[in-house]
Amino acid sequence: MRLTDVATTSAQVGASASRSAKITQLAALLSAAAVEADPSDRSRQVATVVSWLLGELPQRQIGVGWAALRSPPAPATAPTHTVSGVDAALTEIGRVAGKGSTARRAALVAALFGEATADEQQFLRRLLSGELRQGALGGVMADAVAKAAGLPPVAIRRAAMLAGNLPAVAAAALTGGAAAVAEFSLQVGRPVSPMLAQTAADVTDALERHGGTAIFEAKLDGARVQIHRHDDTVSVYTRSLDDVTARLPEVVAATLALPVRTLIADGEAIALRPGGRPHRFQVTASRFGRRGDASVAAAAQHLSVFFFDLLHVDGTDLIDEPTTQRLAALDALVPDRLRVDRLHTSDPDAAAQFLAATLAAGHEGVLAKSASAPYEAGRRGSGWLKIKPVHTLDLVVLAVEWGSGRRTGKLSNIHLGARSPDGDGFVMLGKTFKGMTDAMLEWQTARFLELAAGPTDGYVVRLRPEQVVEIAFDGVQKSSRYPAGMALRFARVLRYRDDKSPAEADTVDTVRAIFDS
Repeated sequence: MRLTDVATTSAQVGASASRSAKITQLAALLSAAAVEADPSDRSRQVATVVSWLLGELPQRQIGVGWAALRSPPAPATAPTHTVSGVDAALTEIGRVAGKGSTARRAALVAALFGEATADEQQFLRRLLSGELRQGALGGVMADAVAKAAGLPPVAIRRAAMLAGNLPAVAAAALTGGAAAVAEFSLQVGRPVSPMLAQTAADVTDALERHGGTAIFEAKLDGARVQIHRHDDTVSVYTRSLDDVTARLPEVVAATLALPVRTLIADGEAIALRPGGRPHRFQVTASRFGRRGDASVAAAAQHLSVFFFDLLHVDGTDLIDEPTTQRLAALDALVPDRLRVDRLHTSDPDAAAQFLAATLAAGHEGVLAKSASAPYEAGRRGSGWLKIKPVHTLDLVVLAVEWGSGRRTGKLSNIHLGARSPDGDGFVMLGKTFKGMTDAMLEWQTARFLELAAGPTDGYVVRLRPEQVVEIAFDGVQKSSRYPAGMALRFARVLRYRDDKSPAEADTVDTVRAIFDS
């Protein structure tokens, strides 16, 4: 299969507002991917195409950042790239290491882009930068796989949930049919897509949505881990299903201390201060990025683990059981000191006090869980609702990027800046494209073209710093990527503030005060 076919479908899916049209377009491409490959390469090609259209690389990280993609060579005039050829090239780039690796990697990237057409370059740039957004989300892609394979969507969704890997399920469905899909089941040692939470406005909203009663749990500001044990073998996976067992010996030790032979558990690994308050999230995250000797990493910063759900124990699958039954099994197995704080109540005042106490202890907020909900792996269902305080800042838009997919032709991703301490300039804190309505995109495209301080035909359009925007965010984290040395977590646009001048925007000192708190 040619890369241009994937790039073209990506653009078509991004330009379509119809879910059924997206599914049809994706299914046609997947059917072709299964046919246009040698039998020995068919599974890999299907899995690669699905991964790409989900905005992911099968290789995960290959060491190519935005700086390496900023100035590609002149595009080729005719398409020659194949999916298997590009996949192999990306694998080669990811394997580059050692002395001279930066130059070698840059040369390989330049060669890859030099043989790509303009459309292919745009697709590759957005794929490698993590900014490929064409609406091929997991649910849409699962239904497209089902359509291409002629199988019930529920079968594909169930298999993807249990495998934690939709590309692998797609490859099985399109090469082995229903029998191959049926082989995916809950297995100790194979990570499962984690259950995700929707957002509730407050504890009262959460109680109403759960029918008047809910199980409230402390939401720790750590790193989510999924823990598998079979006899004396423990495997630990991140939220994105990366294996980090070797980096977390404390989690392994805590799991081996439990009186159990097999289990799959959901938990949180977190770095705590001597008094029990959490360190900044980056302290916890630094352990996940470390390489080398695990004991050295553990000595540098100890991690604690807290369990909050149980999917399997000693041969019994609990994934389809209600929350109360899973928690009863968890409580019978895991000591209280290794479980997150929990309150089962229908009293809004009690729930509010629990939230306040959790925030006072330095944690993120709470999760409100339905007592009767199963573990909906891989879904952001209504069974779990997160409640967190929201911060806001008035910032200035310093630049904006042209959008892709449905946002093609619109100025979309905005660069955010806070006033410098002396008030004479602005310091960048990050970017966001979230929270923008269609009407807002139309307005800001016209507005930012008026504010352009340079060429508008490049990927990034620099602006005169005149437009104030109100941004909501969940927190501030340390960052070496931006000049402020900090970045906003989960930033999204609330509204543009035409009633405020840039001189009234928040300062870097205000942001740092939030960071320090």
